[in-house]
Amino acid sequence: MPLFIILSLALTYLVHTDSHWQQMLISSPTVLYVSSTLAAVSLIASAFKKIPLEIIYDVFSSSVLIIWFYYWKSIPLFKEDSPIFFFFPVYFSLMAAFVSAFFSSQKQQFDAESFRQMQAISKRSRLQPWVVMLCVLGSLAWYDNYLLFPTIMTLLFARFALSNLLQENN
Repeated sequence: MPLFIILSLALTYLVHTDSHWQQMLISSPTVLYVSSTLAAVSLIASAFKKIPLEIIYDVFSSSVLIIWFYYWKSIPLFKEDSPIFFFFPVYFSLMAAFVSAFFSSQKQQFDAESFRQMQAISKRSRLQPWVVMLCVLGSLAWYDNYLLFPTIMTLLFARFALSNLLQENN
């Protein structure tokens, strides 16, 4: 998820420095429309599984992060220098980097039986990638519960790790 990590760190920098790019990002509806379109396309693509999951997760996570930043920055509940706009992108980038690095380097550690069990769990799971992506999109609407979005994004990272691990071992 290199695009998502870079975008998270860039948003952290923009918030910390109070850049004019930040104002452009939250004042331009074009950014919202493009991000929403990318999120919808990647959600639909995850259901059909025609595009590699790494790309789908990266594009979806990046576009949802921009949507979150656009909406939440304009809500009067949060002040301009609210720490959630600085700490959540750092958390997201660290979590995505950890999941990407840890699970891609540990794929040789699994024996055949563990791999079959993980495949069975993945097939029986009701948490298919598109379901988790829908939950992430839904969490953007609940402004009162500001911890819901990062929690469901963490679930998306866990689902990405499982999907990535099973895809690379096939």
